[in-house]
Amino acid sequence: MATVVVQQQPQVRQSTTPPPVGPTLTLNQNRSSTPIPNKHLPYCPPGPVPSQGQITPPSSPPLRNVAPKASSLLHPPNNYTKLCNSPPIYGISANGLAEALEHHASQPLPNPTSVFPWLHGLHPENSIQLAFFVARKKSLRKIPKGLRGITIIKAGGDLSRSRIKGAVAPDEILNLSDSNGRGFLECDPREGFSVRNFHIQAAKLALVSDIVVYGDEDTDHRIIKSVAERTASVQRRWRKELEGCGQTPETFNTFVLTQPFEDFEQDYPQMVAIDAKGNYPDHSLDFLQQERREMCAMSKASEISRGLFQGPSPGPYTSPPSSLDDPDFDLYIEASDHAALPDENVLADKLKELEDPDRNKPVHLSFPSSGSILPPSWSQAEVDGILRMCSWLHSLTHATRPAGETQDKDGDVEMTEFSPRSRRVLLHCADGYTETSMLAVAYFMYAEGVPVHDAWIRMHREKQRNFFAYPSDVALLMAIQDRILQESPKFVGTKVPDVPAPTWVSKLDGSLPSRILPYMYLGNLTHANNPEMLRLLGIRRILSVGEPVTWTDAEVKSWGPENLLMVDRVQDNGIDELSPEMDRCLEFIERGKSDGTATLVHCRVGVSRSATICIAEVMASQGLSFPRAYCFVRARRLNVIIQPHLRFVYELMKWDEQQQGKRGKTPKRELEWAVVAREIAAMNRPYART
Repeated sequence: MATVVVQQQPQVRQSTTPPPVGPTLTLNQNRSSTPIPNKHLPYCPPGPVPSQGQITPPSSPPLRNVAPKASSLLHPPNNYTKLCNSPPIYGISANGLAEALEHHASQPLPNPTSVFPWLHGLHPENSIQLAFFVARKKSLRKIPKGLRGITIIKAGGDLSRSRIKGAVAPDEILNLSDSNGRGFLECDPREGFSVRNFHIQAAKLALVSDIVVYGDEDTDHRIIKSVAERTASVQRRWRKELEGCGQTPETFNTFVLTQPFEDFEQDYPQMVAIDAKGNYPDHSLDFLQQERREMCAMSKASEISRGLFQGPSPGPYTSPPSSLDDPDFDLYIEASDHAALPDENVLADKLKELEDPDRNKPVHLSFPSSGSILPPSWSQAEVDGILRMCSWLHSLTHATRPAGETQDKDGDVEMTEFSPRSRRVLLHCADGYTETSMLAVAYFMYAEGVPVHDAWIRMHREKQRNFFAYPSDVALLMAIQDRILQESPKFVGTKVPDVPAPTWVSKLDGSLPSRILPYMYLGNLTHANNPEMLRLLGIRRILSVGEPVTWTDAEVKSWGPENLLMVDRVQDNGIDELSPEMDRCLEFIERGKSDGTATLVHCRVGVSRSATICIAEVMASQGLSFPRAYCFVRARRLNVIIQPHLRFVYELMKWDEQQQGKRGKTPKRELEWAVVAREIAAMNRPYART
C-alpha cells in the first residue's frame, strides 16, 4: 500500500637527464565542451545536518547482499617482470593489461557505506566539510579498506588521441609543481562544502590504485620512464605517510605497458576510448557526445502544424546526420540571440529565393530566440513582427497555385491547374526546443486558433513535443493572445470565442515537467503542486522524493491517496541513501504504467533525488548501463541539468550491478567510478559559476 504524506494547503604523472614531465592537459582540453544552450546547474540545498546517531535512513548497506572483497590481477605483482627495483616498477603486456581491466570491471564495487564520506573529500583543514560528515568520528577520515582500483596514466598527457579507456594525464593525479614531485595531487578541497566533488575522484582513486603508465608513438620513452619512476616514488612515500599516522595501508604498484599503443589498439579495440588518429570508435562512450545524441533523439524534428517542423539544428548528432543543405526542407529558420525580426522586405526577398526555379538549395532565415522580447518593454512593432512572421509562414505552408495560362509546344494557350506547392519549413536551434519555443507556440496558436494554455498542452500531448519557454515568453504570449487569435485564419469572418485562462496557467513559469519516458515525468515541487496541469498532461500519480506536496483535501481525494507516494527522510545531503527505496519507487511507477497513466517523480528542484529514481527506472526498464541511462535522463530534463550527488551516482552504479544480475548477466561496469565522475565533471564545468 502506498504511503501518503501530504502537507495540507496553508492559507497563505636513463641515467641521462630526462625531459621534464611538465604540466599536461587539464580535464576539459582536447574535447568539445560547448554547453547545451540555456541549460543550467541549479542550487541544490543539502538539507539539515543529521543529528548524531540519527542519519536518515539508518546507516546500513543499501543492497541486501554485502559485496565480497574485490580482487585484482595486478596484486600481488608476482606474475609480472620487474623492470626496476628502486623504486619498484613492473612491466605489463597488452594482454596483461586487458585481462586486468576486464577482471576489474567485473568486481563488485564496495558498498557505499564503506567508501563515503571519504569520497566526498575530507580535507583536515576544511572544518565545514568535516563537521557535516565526520563530527566526532575521526575514523571516517581514514582511507577505506578493500577499495582497490586501476589508474592509467598517459605520459605526455595528450588525451586527444591514442587514449585507453579511463586514461588520465599525469597532472590530474600527480603534483608537478616542482622538480622533486611532492606527491599525489592534493585533491580534497580546503574550504567550502560540496557533495558534488566529481572533479576530485580520479585523484582520490589514484591513492588506492595500481597505476599503469603508457605512451603513444610520439612519446619519448624517457618521459614514460620518468612518469613511472615518479609515480612509484610517490606511492612509496604515500604509504610511509599513512603508516606514520597509524594506518595499515595496502601496497599499490606501478606498471609500464611494454608494448606500443598500436598493439593494444589492434588486439583490444574495445578498450580504446580514442584511437591513434583521434577518432572516437563507435563503441566509445563519451558523455558529452552521448548527451548530444540523446538530445537530438529527444527533440527530433517533427511537424507541429501543417508544413512547419520544429527540431534540432542539422548536424552530426541528428539521426541520420544532416546538414543545412539537406533538401528535406525548403526553408530553415534558425532561432538566434543575434537575429532581428525580419521585416517585409526581408520576407519578400526570401520568398523570391524560394520561388527561383534555378535554385536547388534550401533558403535560410533567422528569427529572434525565445526570451529576447521582454515585457513590459516590448514594442508594438515587435508584436507586429511576430504576427507578420506567423502570417508569412502560414502562406508558405498552405500555398496553392491558382489556375493560370500557359502555352503548349504549338503555341496554343491552354488552361492548366497547377498542383499545390506548399513549403516544408524547419524551425531549429541547438537543443531543438528552447530557442524556438516562443515562435513555435505563437505560430501554433495562430495556425490552429487556440489560446496559450491549449497550445501548451496540445503541443506536448498531441504533437509529442518537449519544450521550454522562458517566463517572459509566457507573459508575452498571454499579453498578445487576443491579437494572435483575431488574426488567425481559423477565425476569418467569425468571432473569436472568449475562453478564460484556467487557474493552472497562473502557476506556469514556462516549464512543464520533463517527459523522460511516456509513462514517467521528472519535475520540481512547483510542478507537483499544480495538479490541474498534471492531469491535462496525462499524469495521474505523484512520487514525492523527500518533499511533500501541499494539496488540499479535495485534491487528494480527487486523485486518490493510493496514487500519491511519499519517500520521506531523504535529503540531498550526501548522507541519506536512496537504494533501499528504489524497488518501492519503481513498483509504484510500474503500476502507473500498467494502468496506462504517467507518474510525476519530483523532489524540490527535480535534479538530484528525483533524477536518481528516474535514472534507476531507465536502467531497469530500458536495460541501459548507468552511464547511458544518466545521459538519457540528462538530455531529457528540460532547461536544467540533472545533478545527483556523488553518493547517489555511486548507488546507481551499484544498482547497475544488481540489474545486470537480475537479467542473468555477470555484472560488469561499462565505465569505472573515476571515469564516470571525470566525465560528469567535464560536462558540468562549462556551466559552473566562477
